[in-house]
Order: sequence, then structure tokens, then C-alpha cells
Amino acid sequence: MRPLASSIIFIIFLTMMNSCSKEAEQMKSPNTQIVYVGTYTSKGSDGIYVYKFNMLNSELTLLHSVKDVENPSFLALDPEKKYLYAVHELNNYKGKRTGSVRSFKIDPQTWNLSYLSEQPSFGEHPCQVTTSREGDFVLLANYTSGSVSLFPTRDGIIQTASDTAQHVGGGPNTNRQKEPHAHSVTLSPDGRFAYAADLGNDKIYIYDLKKEPGKLTPAEQAFVRTAPGAGPRHFAFHPNGRFAYIINELNSTITAFHFQADNGALAEIETVSALPSDFHGESACADIHITPDGAFLYGSNRGHDSIAIFKIDAATGRLNVQGFQSTLGKTPRNFAIDPTGSYLLAANQNSDNIVVFQINKKTGNLSPTGVQAHVSMPVCIKTLIP
Repeated sequence: MRPLASSIIFIIFLTMMNSCSKEAEQMKSPNTQIVYVGTYTSKGSDGIYVYKFNMLNSELTLLHSVKDVENPSFLALDPEKKYLYAVHELNNYKGKRTGSVRSFKIDPQTWNLSYLSEQPSFGEHPCQVTTSREGDFVLLANYTSGSVSLFPTRDGIIQTASDTAQHVGGGPNTNRQKEPHAHSVTLSPDGRFAYAADLGNDKIYIYDLKKEPGKLTPAEQAFVRTAPGAGPRHFAFHPNGRFAYIINELNSTITAFHFQADNGALAEIETVSALPSDFHGESACADIHITPDGAFLYGSNRGHDSIAIFKIDAATGRLNVQGFQSTLGKTPRNFAIDPTGSYLLAANQNSDNIVVFQINKKTGNLSPTGVQAHVSMPVCIKTLIP
């Protein structure tokens, strides 16, 4: 090769390397976040999408998509943000009546995902997944089977399930509560207790994870009941560790609890409607989140297609309704509040869009930023700061 040609190739190589380095630096800017989106794949979604979120202009830029994953409907990040876990909301895995859970390694430079492992969920249609505080266990809720499964993990590799807890019983809603339907598992702030909301039998089961590691051992208070026909769905703890909240899908309410950290017990404070008083159509609640400063709570309504906004009384845990914001789409199944508490991203499942709202930190009100991303059937959003 001639010296001139060799020099040109070397210059091109250096330019490419410099460009990659600048891109990696921009990824780790304090104004940049990474957004992972889980979807249903029946209408042509790739599976899992990876976006860059620019905090300065609220823009979402698609970085990658992970294909050949069927119905990765709910995602979870491990505490160190090294691994991502996704349920496959199915009822047939390798010829057995179960779904599955899969793990991916996160590339710290590009934030793309590479496959690591997969295990059967030991239940049909797993619909939610979470990780232990130390990242050594994965827990998931199997909706159709009405069960909760616990899996040890090692360096992101999911081991076979170490325990499964089967719920029993139903509720008064004959269309939705003929049998148990586990809908979520949420860990207490210290990671000792797991709270499994069961839409089918109106119970929140409480498991003591530390009493016998690797087992779903019922806590001293084994469960707490919601109102008959409420249909508890998703659960959230207040940052102060004194209160907890459940959003009830079937009767469109939110119930506030006192939380006792020593034994994991819950005591109801109040239950409030998640819908405007003048709304009389059909609607069902879905997701619930609290701002990092603990000032405001948000819940999503599918049918009314809105985010309900509540101010939290820091002394009592009671909720005061602030208003309702249209999600500018249909069926907001899930939403996320970014780690800084500045933005809310709403996933509208049936209008195939993610809408970005800015949070007013004084009032809790949401303002559309004008930014939307088109994603086929988005149903879960997870964010992280690089």
C-alpha cells in the first residue's frame, strides 16, 4: 500500500474513533437519560426499544431496538444498571403452559442489550418483574396463573426458580375475578418485604424475603384486603418510607396505607377516586408513581385516558386531588417519572405513542412538551441516568 493511501486510511480511522468517543461522552452528559420501552408485539413492534432522552429539549432519539422477543411487556433494571430483565407475557413456553423471563446485559457505552439467559416463569402470562435491592433475585407476577415466582440471579444470569407462591380465591367481579390474578410485585424500601397485588382476589400479599432467603415466606401480616371488587394492580412506596399506595384497576381508586418498616404491616389510611367526579364512562386504572421528592402522586386511567394528579400530605399520607391531564393518546397502560422528577413519559398502548410531559415541581401539574415517539403498543417505560 502506498504511503499516501495508508495515511488517508489512518486519518479516516482516527476520525471515526474520535466521533465514537464524542458520542459516548454525550451519552454520559448530565442532561442525557436512557429510556427502555417494553411492548406488545402483535402489531409489528420489534420488541424492546432503547431511546436517548435529552433533558434540555425533551427529545427522544431512537438508538436501538431488540428484535425476536415476543411480548416483552414489562421491564426491570438491576440496581447497578448492568442488566435488564423482561417478562415474555405468554402462556406457551417450549410446549408448557407458562411464560418466561429473560435477562440482557447492558452495554455501558451504547446502552444496547445483548441476550444473557431465559427461564420459564412457572406461571401463565407473567405481567410484571422486579429485582431485589442487592440484585441477587428477580421476582415476577404471573397474571393468569395468579402466582408469584422468585429466581436467584448470578451476574445477570437467571437461575431456575427457587420458589413459587400460588394465590387462591376470587372476588365479586364475575368477569375479572373468577380466580386469582397476580399483577405486580413491589419491594419495601429496605428490600426485606415483597408486596404482591392480586387483582383477582382483592388482596395484597406480604412476603418476608429475609426470613428464609430464596423463599416466599408469608410475613407476620400475610396479606391486606382492599375493598371487594377493587382489583389491586400496582403498588408504590413513598420516599419517606412511612406510606404506601395501591392503585385499584377495577373500581378506579387509590388506597393509601401506613407502612410499618419493622414487620412490613400495612394499615389503611383512606381510599380516593382516581377519576373526575363528573366522569361516568368506562375506565380502568393501571400504573402509579410518586415523584422523587415525595410531593406528588400520579395514576393512569385507561378509558378516561388521563393521568390523575394528587398532592401528598407529608404528615398524614392523605391525597388531595390536583387535577387530571389527558395523555394525548389512548389507554395509558404505563408511565414513568424520570429520576430527576422533571418529566413524565406516558405510554399510550392503543394509540402507539409515548408522550413527554414536563412536571411543575410546585403544583404537580403536567405540561405537554410537544415531543412524542411512535412505538407500536408501548406498555412499559424504564429510565436511567448514564
